[in-house]
Amino acid sequence: MQSDRYWMGQALAMAQTALYSTAPNPRVGCIIVRNGQVLGSGATQPAGQAHAEVMAIEQARRAHRQLRGATVYLTLEPCSHQGRTPPCMEALIRARPARVVVAMLDPNPRVKGQGVAGLRAAGIEVSVGIAAEEALALNPGFVSRMLRRRPWVWLKLASSLDGRIALPNGESRWITGQAARADGHHWRARSCVVLTGAGTVVADDPQLNVRHIATPRQPIRAIVDTRFEISEQARMLDGGPVWLFTCHDGRDKARRLAGRNVEVITVPEIDGRVDLQAMLEWMAEREINEVHVEAGSRLSGAFLQAGCVDELLVYMAPCLLGEGIPMAGMPAPETLDQAQRFRLMDLQRMGEDVRLRLREPQHWQSLCREAGVIPAGSTV
Repeated sequence: MQSDRYWMGQALAMAQTALYSTAPNPRVGCIIVRNGQVLGSGATQPAGQAHAEVMAIEQARRAHRQLRGATVYLTLEPCSHQGRTPPCMEALIRARPARVVVAMLDPNPRVKGQGVAGLRAAGIEVSVGIAAEEALALNPGFVSRMLRRRPWVWLKLASSLDGRIALPNGESRWITGQAARADGHHWRARSCVVLTGAGTVVADDPQLNVRHIATPRQPIRAIVDTRFEISEQARMLDGGPVWLFTCHDGRDKARRLAGRNVEVITVPEIDGRVDLQAMLEWMAEREINEVHVEAGSRLSGAFLQAGCVDELLVYMAPCLLGEGIPMAGMPAPETLDQAQRFRLMDLQRMGEDVRLRLREPQHWQSLCREAGVIPAGSTV
């Protein structure tokens, strides 16, 4: 129904308001409607607080609006288990709507269809699949963690028109302008972890926190430092939580850093580097949904070579640098058929620069398939 798509669009917009705050829970929006009138709306609150359904029901009740016989639009199946909060399925059953429209099923094995089944068993009509791909795009990290046992990974790159991220001497501040940098902080803020390499810490001494936009929480910062060479005076080690991944056993240094809220994690080594797959699996076990990578050419290339990049965020400035440091240090393919290809999802102007958002198509198709979502343009 056309009206279902409209109201689900409103629920998705409501979920967007929780973009920076719900991790490790998914971002969920809820709209309750009767005869074209919104009775209540809500979005999932920070972990341990109310979910979207409860927020919408409570808003309607405070306004003394009767929910019996209404239609509820939900971007994700209601939970059916006792977690940090009571089951939202039961709250909906008590509200007695006539119908619940769900964008997609919850991939959490503790739910996975049980919320829908419980509503139907209570005599409530349920429709599933309206705007499912849009709902998945709001929570790729949560779904990836549940189904692939690894977070969803963005790799952010800022380059010249000829694909250089720095001059030969390493100078890179600033290739792109203020608008592009502020947009980059939006992607930092929505992520659970912002990750860089030891080389970038040495060269740029970044803070790697969110500064250019308002956010209710700061993501965890992470450093890949294979040989554990990072300076203990680096600005990133400012007392906020930092994860440092290494293949080197430096117990005395690790003990000193622990006093500054730095957790040193020893991971396996592959070809002289940190095993990135193992690192991402470690993060998933700690409920990390989305990882935002801002690194130098070498680590960016390593992520791409390891098949760990799900999306690219490329900020391109209208300048040419000639000989310089490339976006990603990796060997050239033998033929063009072997080139890594991404699908352009979005192109936006950012001041004098442009931002390209690109998705690894096979990763997305696989995630859709495992989540039971039919992607746009599919012939299935």
